[in-house]
Amino acid sequence: MKLAAKIIFILLFLISFSGRISPPLALFAGIILGLTLANPFESQSRTAARVLLQASVVALGFGMNLHEVLKAGRSGFIYTALGISFALIVGLTLGKLLRVRGNSSMLISSGTAICGGSAIAAIGPVLQANDEEMAVSLGTVFILNSVALLIFPAIGNFLHLSQSQFGLWAALAIHDTSSVVGAAAKYGPDSLVIATTVKLARALWIVPLALGIAAYKRSRNTEAEKRVSEGEPKGTRIAFPWFIVFFCFAAVANTYLPAPGHYTNFFFMMGRLGLTATLFLIGAGISRTTLKKVGWRPLLQGILLWVTVGLTSLYFIRSGIISF
Repeated sequence: MKLAAKIIFILLFLISFSGRISPPLALFAGIILGLTLANPFESQSRTAARVLLQASVVALGFGMNLHEVLKAGRSGFIYTALGISFALIVGLTLGKLLRVRGNSSMLISSGTAICGGSAIAAIGPVLQANDEEMAVSLGTVFILNSVALLIFPAIGNFLHLSQSQFGLWAALAIHDTSSVVGAAAKYGPDSLVIATTVKLARALWIVPLALGIAAYKRSRNTEAEKRVSEGEPKGTRIAFPWFIVFFCFAAVANTYLPAPGHYTNFFFMMGRLGLTATLFLIGAGISRTTLKKVGWRPLLQGILLWVTVGLTSLYFIRSGIISF
């Protein structure tokens, strides 16, 4: 039985890394494996997931064109900052009211506020989130992404949104860039251009958020170390998220260095494949015991936050307060 579990684990990991299945399928395949056969490489996969996740985030930086992103970011800097702050405050408030445990509340709030799975992947290591928190947060985002991809174009047509209105709404209210692109492409070419540029500009906010969280946790750690001298237990040291800095370097290299495009495209593709394989490893770390501990609260938090952000942004867009 253990040998069969190891063979299945390796095959699923290779399939995930090959790009033949989507990131949500890779995550759910890992969860099913963890719940049925249990992870045969539990300690090894936990270490591999952490390293591969950070390397994948860096590689994804090669998909950023800073000229286009900063152009879109300048036109909506204020309302982007306000929108992200609003989503984070509402999300964390809901998490507190629903008593969501651990880091899941912050991960779901960050994913909704910025860019779904990419934000969770970047912020998770900074928070030192465990496999269960990462899997539940990513699973919640991916479920809502699938729903949005189906219902957003229909809602836009029913409300007679213009292409610019729909593109802006999709970028603000749908979690992942891939789902934003898919929904906007169904609505029209102008909608697709607006949705893509606004979403990419929004994705850059991963960097200050991750660095801010790291600084906050380091300050808390410093306070804990002071209490150690008074006889209290020692806290865990928070490492600086250097992979976020390398992510920025990758974006700068992709934009300004005269490197052949196929090299940057290769790194970006490897980042996407690595992230998919990481999601499988994270899912495989889930067990029945840990799933019972997590419960339904994170999913409810994600749904309520998503509906709140979607309705609020739609209201401001239709009223003309937010425009592109």
